[in-house]
Amino acid sequence: MGKLIVTNTSVLLPDMTIARGQTVETENGIISAIRPYQEGEEITLSRNKETELLDGSRKLLMPGLCDSHMHTGQQLLKGQILDALPMIWTRIMLPFESTLTPEKMELSAELAALEMIKSGTTSFVDAGSYFMESAADVYLQSGLRGLLSASTMDDASLPDVIRHTADQNVAQTDALYDAYHGKGNLKVAYSLRSLISCTEELILKAAGHAKERGALLQAHMNEYPNEINFFLQRFGVRPIEYLEKLGVLDERFLAAHCILLSENEKDLLKKYNVKTCHCPFSNCGKGIPDTPALLQRGITVGLGTDGAAHGGLSLWNEMKIFRSVMNVGRGVGISEAAVMPAAKIIRMATQGGYDYLHETAEVSLLEKRRTLSRFRFASRICIRPEILSIHCSSA
Repeated sequence: MGKLIVTNTSVLLPDMTIARGQTVETENGIISAIRPYQEGEEITLSRNKETELLDGSRKLLMPGLCDSHMHTGQQLLKGQILDALPMIWTRIMLPFESTLTPEKMELSAELAALEMIKSGTTSFVDAGSYFMESAADVYLQSGLRGLLSASTMDDASLPDVIRHTADQNVAQTDALYDAYHGKGNLKVAYSLRSLISCTEELILKAAGHAKERGALLQAHMNEYPNEINFFLQRFGVRPIEYLEKLGVLDERFLAAHCILLSENEKDLLKKYNVKTCHCPFSNCGKGIPDTPALLQRGITVGLGTDGAAHGGLSLWNEMKIFRSVMNVGRGVGISEAAVMPAAKIIRMATQGGYDYLHETAEVSLLEKRRTLSRFRFASRICIRPEILSIHCSSA
């Protein structure tokens, strides 16, 4: 990669403060110095033919964003569910995904990768779909850091083309794991796509295979009232309480959404060090998460888009929406305008996402000795006129 120096830029530091007028020096992708900019230093630096200079004036140098929950397989549904009546999961999502082909997944991944790169997202967690090998091949070429899953459900009412047995489900994830886990910037997780569409047999087998490999296990959790009622009516407990009884919860469990949580469920998330994330725009029509309570317990919270079908893959939009939702839902009642300040939201979209992805040791906020993205466009493209996003990664 050689030397890359960004001159006269503003830098978002780990404490969420901004240092203005800085020069960031890198060598072989590693940040070697962050120092005050000296007027006219570009002239001296340009004499070194091995050094690439990038003008960082009027830009902010910051970590890449992490989309903690998205759906590659729904990319071609972009914007088509906004005015749709419930339940979009059974009426729109499942019928559409049942028509996917390897070619459609390849196109979906290409469009998703471009949209994420354009909006400053350099890490992501895919919640699982079909023909994920096609998506994985695209993401390998993109240089994005991603966690992939295969869609895993075995409910008898599913469309024939996407209905599999418990053994078939874990076998397809085993194959995806063996082929792509640790390849490039990719990892593979096991998945419980929709908990009410997974039998106890599948839940235990997916969790068992994940544990054997030291892999992550992710699921949509506490997103809809009917999901809560399903478990209350059949088992007398709530979803997270049900998974605890099965022995599934641990530090490798990723719980997406987590909107409708009881106090006991919040305590269980803390007890087992479960990582969580919210998808503000998608979640708006379902409920307002108690994010302050989760953060006060020290629970990891990331932010996700829930895929392009809900309106796009821009985490900037999600952050703006989240700020408003938190003010209305959690701040107004206690007259606390800063119930979710901007610095805290940015941290959720960066460090919170890295923690959710279990990449804390590999990806971090800008500081000395942290590495830049291995794909060059992350350090070249101005995401917005005032923002330059650089991914910090050891790859």
